[in-house]
Amino acid sequence: MSGSPVIRSWFGCEQIVNVELNEMNNKTEDLPDFEKALEELESLVEQLESGDLSLDQSLKQFKRGVKLTRHCQGVLDQAQQTVEKLLDTSDESSAVPFDSGD
Repeated sequence: MSGSPVIRSWFGCEQIVNVELNEMNNKTEDLPDFEKALEELESLVEQLESGDLSLDQSLKQFKRGVKLTRHCQGVLDQAQQTVEKLLDTSDESSAVPFDSGD
């Protein structure tokens, strides 16, 4: 007994989306710096919220937004790790006493 067409169709779409997301993650496309990525994300959100895009355009913009979001999160994670390392007082190479010279 086979599944209903709706279920088969849903599973087919799910597979397509998973393949496209995996391909998107594997591409080594140049991404903008953090500030430009945020600006582009804001623009994408405005476009998507306007409702003026076709379904295909909306999906493309959404995928770009996911990619930019992941990129920004990675940049923030790296910055946080750098700050934590600089503030790690147990690591002698990361912290140097401040001498005000007074």
